[in-house]
Amino acid sequence: MIQDDGHEADGVDEADGADGATAVRRTADGAESSRASRGWWDRNADEYQSEHGGFLGDDRFVWGPEGLDEADAALLGPASALRGRDVLEIGAGAAQCSRWLAARGARPVALDLSHRQLQHALRIGSAFPLVEADAGALPFADGSFDLACSAYGAVPFVADPVRVMREVHRVLRPGGRWVFSVTHPIRWAFPDEPGPEGLSVAASYFDRTPYVEQDDAGRAVYVEHHRTLGDRVRDVVAAGFRLVDLVEPEWPEWNHQEWGGWSPLRGHLIPGTAIFVCERD
Repeated sequence: MIQDDGHEADGVDEADGADGATAVRRTADGAESSRASRGWWDRNADEYQSEHGGFLGDDRFVWGPEGLDEADAALLGPASALRGRDVLEIGAGAAQCSRWLAARGARPVALDLSHRQLQHALRIGSAFPLVEADAGALPFADGSFDLACSAYGAVPFVADPVRVMREVHRVLRPGGRWVFSVTHPIRWAFPDEPGPEGLSVAASYFDRTPYVEQDDAGRAVYVEHHRTLGDRVRDVVAAGFRLVDLVEPEWPEWNHQEWGGWSPLRGHLIPGTAIFVCERD
């Protein structure tokens, strides 16, 4: 599930966020982050699927707004080798990626925190399990899956990414692969704007203070956590994985869309997505 960005920090201490909320930089613990994410995606799932469903398709596996397709990238391995593999998709949204996997003979399970997003998965149709759960407490036995994947799901929104990584490590079998994409960390130093105004550094890349949109009572309604590229690598290693590749998709000539702060202008100059390919020894 690629997030509808338009949220990440832009170097401004306080600004208007989505839904009339106030955007600030402040701490947000795991419980507050989880509660905000569930509420935000439940409220915005309909608009998200309406706006981006055409790009995502019903059964495509797209890693980010650049449009890198798993059918071409094969980051989970050759498509011919997916048949019969048990695959967990985390932050599945409407389960487009799981649907693509099922069409290639895999046995996916689509997990998401948002009930409304999973209702869209039901609307489109699925012949595989849909599970509503938190990525930090996966409701599966040890060694249940051969592969795990996440396209902008869960990882950018949790206060403790290592907890999520360790849960993924636990449910994977030895030799299993974990591939996830997130907003490229360098993007946090730039304003989240698709035009020229988004090309000048406006904040410190090293400021890990979460981006929070809060209501008038100070309750978080959206939370996103920033980690540097080095932080992400250390999180992967701390969870027991081996990093085998880090993919930074270039913006393709065919892609003319703007998606939040992603655009052809910015995409040709700075990376927008980072994809981590990890293995469990």
